[in-house]
Order: sequence, then structure tokens, then C-alpha cells
Amino acid sequence: MSNLPWAQILAWLLAAFFLFGGSVNVRAPEKVAADYRRWGYPDWFHFVTGSLEVATAVLLAIAATRPWGAMLGAGVMFAAVATVTFHREYSHAIPPLVFLVLSIVAGWANWQP
Repeated sequence: MSNLPWAQILAWLLAAFFLFGGSVNVRAPEKVAADYRRWGYPDWFHFVTGSLEVATAVLLAIAATRPWGAMLGAGVMFAAVATVTFHREYSHAIPPLVFLVLSIVAGWANWQP
């Protein structure tokens, strides 16, 4: 079990998560659009979030750019945690907080100076 490339597996799992999340945010079904409105973001902001998440997925999928993808993903998740915390939706902060930590771990594990 210790021979599994856990850092690579984590990066690929995160890439899948960010690709899925990015596609949902770009399409912005009514529930997602309503969340963005409730938080006070402009109508087009879901495209920004979705695009950053898709970019994160692409960067995480390529070994040479994984640390950059992990940093971008951590930034996106930090913004999500900050948004829901600011609006006192504390239970909604748990999933992005988990993916923030996983992104930091993936960045650290894939960092090669």
C-alpha cells in the first residue's frame, strides 16, 4: 500500500472535483445562481468561479503544473470559505474547508524544488 503514488492519486481526485464543480458553476443551475445572488455577487460571477475551477483541474492533471493547480484550488476554496463564513452559513463552509486542506496537502506533496 505504501507504494501507491498517493500524491498523484490525490491530485487526480482533486482535478475531478474541480472539473465537476467548475462545470456546475459555469452552467449555474437556478439553485447555484440564487446562491450567488444571495451572496451579492454579480450575475456573471459564476463564470469566473467556474473558469478558475476548470483551470485548477487542468493544472492539477498535468504533473509539471500540479503545485500551481493546488495553489489556485486552495485560493478558490479559501474564497468559498470566506464567502459562506461572512454570510454566517457556517455549515456550508465545511466542504470547501476540506478541499482547501486537501489542496494544500496536494501542493505540498507535489512540490519539487
